[in-house]
Formats: sequence, C-alpha cells, structure tokens
Amino acid sequence: MKLRKVKSPSPCLITQAMDIIGKKWVLLIMYQLLSGPKRFTELETEMAISGRLLSERLKEMETEGIVTRHMYPEIPPRVEYELTPKGRAIEPVINQIYGWSSEWLKR
Repeated sequence: MKLRKVKSPSPCLITQAMDIIGKKWVLLIMYQLLSGPKRFTELETEMAISGRLLSERLKEMETEGIVTRHMYPEIPPRVEYELTPKGRAIEPVINQIYGWSSEWLKR
C-alpha cells in the first residue's frame, strides 16, 4: 500500500516549530514553567538535567522569545525564568500530548 503524502499549506512552519520545540528537554522545561516562574536550580532539580544543558536550552528559548529571564538585585543574585505569552500559547498542545500519552502509552 502506497502512502499518500499530505500536502500542508506551510510545511516550513512545522519544520521551524520542530527545530525549536523538538530539541531534547524544551517541552519539559516549558511544562515545568507553566506553573509559574522558577529559579534555575528548581528546574535543574525537578528535571534531573545537567546545568550546562539546561543553561543552553534556556538561552535558546530566550532568544526565540519563549522564555524571559528576570534578574533581581539581591545577594546572592536571584534569577527566575518565566514563559512569555508566546511560550504559554503551547499549553493546549502540551495538554493534548499528556492526554494522548495517558490513553495510549503503558506506564
């Protein structure tokens, strides 16, 4: 049986989106930030991700306008990360992925 390729009006947009959110840890970072701003160490602990990789992903997400970084002039310095409206817009997608996983994947 030959599969027919579905034509999309803008396949480039899907590719562009996957280049951003398809990187390892990005959706999980976004999922963690949906509950509100978090400090770097909170994210690192909750996700068991290396500090180097977390830092890299957060910088990429900040460049894409998905996350904002807030620095507070305290001692010791406090830095929090928060989703922008652009980042929060993915919440329904994450909820759909969670629902699909709950229904179809074995625990």
